[in-house]
Amino acid sequence: MKNIILCLFVFFIGSKPNEETLNWDADKKLTWEDFKATPNNNSDAVALTASGITFGYSVQTSGKHIIEFSTIVEAHFYPNKSWYKEDQSNIHILEHEQLHFDITELYARKFREQISELQVNQNIKKQLNKLHEDINAELSTAQHKYDKETQHSIDADQQKRWSNYVEKELAKLDIYKSSL
Repeated sequence: MKNIILCLFVFFIGSKPNEETLNWDADKKLTWEDFKATPNNNSDAVALTASGITFGYSVQTSGKHIIEFSTIVEAHFYPNKSWYKEDQSNIHILEHEQLHFDITELYARKFREQISELQVNQNIKKQLNKLHEDINAELSTAQHKYDKETQHSIDADQQKRWSNYVEKELAKLDIYKSSL
């Protein structure tokens, strides 16, 4: 019987205020030490990456009119919700999990780009919330497609294709990387 390595990805729309997070950083790759949750031994998965886009905004008003807005968008990894099975893990699986986090950053940049195109108006709050909802749906679709096409890291050719694709897309959107 063929052994199947399954990696799971979970994305979070929001996080608790005091929850430990790691901001995405091009110079800092995930290590197994970042995965702090207890592994789910009832799962066929070897690892689970929990990441997501956090988003907040503020508006400045004059009377009843919105005159300015600002936003913050970050790609986060949640160590206390991410886990791995030590006896089954290897560098190949860690690289697969890292790419889940990289995909989260890619969609955070797409979100920042969309926000940069908005004009101040009286519906800005609705527009921002709709963009956030839409980008999270797109992120979820991309993450599931990634796992399906790579067969959760088993298909090395597809894994390489995805890695190259994400790297190129991140470079295209470099102007929208986080300033934090």
